Amino acid sequence: MKTRLTNRINGVLDRFLPEQRLFLKSDTGMRYVRLRPVTQAIMLTGSSLFLGWTVIVTAIFLIDSISSDSVREQAERTQLAYEQRLNAMSEERDARAAEAQASQERFSVAMREVSAMQSRLLASEERRRELETAVEVIQTTLRRVMAERDDARDRVAALQSETEAGTGTVQTAAEQQEQLERTVDYLAQALARAADERDDAVDFAEAAEDEIDTLHYEQALADERNERIFAQIEQAVEMSMTPLQNMFESAGLSPDRLVSQMRASYDGQGGPLRPITMSSRGEDPDPVSMRANEVLSQLDMMNLHRMAAERLPFSRPVFASYRLSSTFGYRNDPFNGGRRLHSGVDMAGPTGTPIHATANGVVSFAGRQSGYGLIVVIDHAAGFETRYAHMSRIRVTEGQRVSRGDRIGDMGSTGRSTGPHLHYEVRTGDTPRNPMNYITAGRDVF
Repeated sequence: MKTRLTNRINGVLDRFLPEQRLFLKSDTGMRYVRLRPVTQAIMLTGSSLFLGWTVIVTAIFLIDSISSDSVREQAERTQLAYEQRLNAMSEERDARAAEAQASQERFSVAMREVSAMQSRLLASEERRRELETAVEVIQTTLRRVMAERDDARDRVAALQSETEAGTGTVQTAAEQQEQLERTVDYLAQALARAADERDDAVDFAEAAEDEIDTLHYEQALADERNERIFAQIEQAVEMSMTPLQNMFESAGLSPDRLVSQMRASYDGQGGPLRPITMSSRGEDPDPVSMRANEVLSQLDMMNLHRMAAERLPFSRPVFASYRLSSTFGYRNDPFNGGRRLHSGVDMAGPTGTPIHATANGVVSFAGRQSGYGLIVVIDHAAGFETRYAHMSRIRVTEGQRVSRGDRIGDMGSTGRSTGPHLHYEVRTGDTPRNPMNYITAGRDVF
C-alpha cells in the first residue's frame, strides 16, 4: 500500500521534477545515485524553508539594529537637551546671584548716600537753629535799643518842658542847653546804631530765610531720591526672596521655622544687620530711618533665607549625565527578593563620575560601612543629614567642613551593589526622606 502511494506521488511529480541520476566516478568503478521526484521535492522544500528562515532572521536583525540606532539617537538628543537645560539653569542661577550681589552693592551705596544726606540734614537743622537764635538775639537787642530810644525821647521832652517853664531846676539855661545837646547827640548815635543793627538783622533774616528755603528744596529732592532708591531695593529683595520661599514650600518646609533656626544658629560668619539710629537724644526716628530699618530687616530676612538654602540639600549630587535607576520607596530586593524600603535614590553612571555635596555641612563619617560600601555622611543645618554610598573613592575626611558643590568622592560599586551607581539619601533625625522632593524644589534656584 505504501509503495503504491509513493509510486503514485512520484508519477504526479514526474511531470515537474523528472527523475535525475547523479553519477559518481572513482578508481574502482562508477556508481550513480538516483534522485526520485519525491526526494527532489523534499530537498527543494527544505532548501526553501531554510532560505525563508534566513531572510526572516536577517530582517529581524536589521530591524533591531535600526531600532537600537533610533533609541541611541533619542537618548543622545535627550541627554543633549538635559545638558542644555542644566546650562540654562546654571546661567539663571548665576544671573540671580549677580542680581542679589548687585542689589547688595546698590543698597550699600544707597545707605552711604542716605547717611551723607542725613548728616547734611542734621547740619542744616543745626544751622537753622543757630540762625533762629541769632534772629531772636537781634530782635531782643532791637527791642532793647528801641526802649532806650523811647526813654531818651521822654527825657528830652521832659527837659524841653522844664527849660520852657524855667522852674524846678538849679542849673543855668546854658548848662541845660549843653546837657540837652549831649542827650540829643547820644540819642542820635543810639538811633543810628539801632537802625544799622536793624538793617543788618533784616538782611541776616532774609539770608536765613533763603537758606532755609534752599534746605527745604534739597530735602525734598533727597526724599524723592530716597524713595526711588528704597523702592528699587525693596523690589530687588522681593524678587530674590520669592524663589527661595517657593523652594522651601515645594519641599514641604516652613520658611518661618527655617529662618528661626538660622537666626538661632549664627556661628560668627555674618549675622543680622544692625538698625540705623539717627538721634542720640532719645527722639523718635524720622521716616527715612524707619524706612531704612525696614529695608535692613528685609535684607536680614533674605540673608537668612539664603543661608538656609545653602545649608539644606536642595542641590544635585551628580552634575554629569546619569540614569535614575531606582527611586525612593518600597521595591523588590535585587538580592534576596521581597518588598523592602529603598531609603534613597540610585543614580547610575560610569565608575569615577564625580559626586558633589548637596549643601554646606560637616563630614561626620567617611569610610566603609557594611552594605553601603565606601560611604560619606554629611551633617547639615536643621537636623538634616545626607549619605553618599557605593563610592569607588572618597575625597574628604571626617570633621572636614564642605560647601555645596564640593567634590567629595567618585561613583563606584562597592558594598551591596549590582553595578556602578550612587545611592543618595536625605534624612532628618533618623527618618529617611525622598531626596527628589528637595532636588526638584531647588531645580529653579541652583
